[in-house]
Amino acid sequence: MIPRLAAAPPPSVRVRAPGKVNLALRVGPVGDDGYHPLATIFQAVSLYEEVTATHVAPGTGISLTVSGPQADAVPTDETNLAWRAAVLLAERTGLSADVKLHITKGVPVAGGMAGGSADAAAALVACDALWEAGVPRPELVELAAELGADVPFSLLGHTAVGTGRGDLLTPAMTRGEFHWCFATQRKGLSTPTVFRRFDELAGPSTPKVAPTDDTAIMHALRAGDAVALGRALHNDLEAPAVDLRPELAEVLEVATESGALGAVVSGSGPTVAALGRSRQHALALGAAWTAADVVDAVWTATGPAPGTQLVTAIAR
Repeated sequence: MIPRLAAAPPPSVRVRAPGKVNLALRVGPVGDDGYHPLATIFQAVSLYEEVTATHVAPGTGISLTVSGPQADAVPTDETNLAWRAAVLLAERTGLSADVKLHITKGVPVAGGMAGGSADAAAALVACDALWEAGVPRPELVELAAELGADVPFSLLGHTAVGTGRGDLLTPAMTRGEFHWCFATQRKGLSTPTVFRRFDELAGPSTPKVAPTDDTAIMHALRAGDAVALGRALHNDLEAPAVDLRPELAEVLEVATESGALGAVVSGSGPTVAALGRSRQHALALGAAWTAADVVDAVWTATGPAPGTQLVTAIAR
């Protein structure tokens, strides 16, 4: 008897995109459009989201599944940024939005580290490759900006200065490697809520922002000076995040007492990023947080990390 050959798996691609930490985040007064102008310095870190896009029959539409840490907290419908990215790419290319997406989580959920933005960036690249759309990277960056302010940086990676809503990027020169430990909380913080509290605390006197406010960070990055970088970390959203979640003050305090070169709330929180002297010191910072019982989980990573990359090309 001739053995029956197994059916070949459908074509698929796998793409990964990094999470990020804001080395600096300065927030200006809210504009007439309801958005705050930002001046920020992003650094991509070695915590990754992976999106696998698999071919499905025409007319099937989009489906989405998620696995990994906190997967149950991630929506699997059209509100998911990866789903929205697939729809947007299909609309712009005139292709049918038929794809099975699977997200493997590697960035904390709702922690101010742009995990959802990484999903969107990875889905754009994955669907472009799967559908053989051939969209140039600059056009993908334009689509990314429509999905969210952090999505373009997820495509770019490494280290960059962001202005506007954070989506206008200028690559920043860095030297060496920086070692991070991140303290995460099971309960997230709503970004709009943090910005509203920022407005309430700042009142009408919120100053305008400019990237020149963070020249100390830029010098530290170019010199590869982790000590100077730690001293210069800054986030205008830290005060409103701590005001909303007072327990974050203790997380920051434990990091400082444990010798962190610097500690700061990442993005809109509630994740706290602590900069270590070395990989081993970053692990020690995580151990100190765990021993103090002030966090739900700790993650270590290095930066800068590359942007969105194709991991596995189409397998036919």
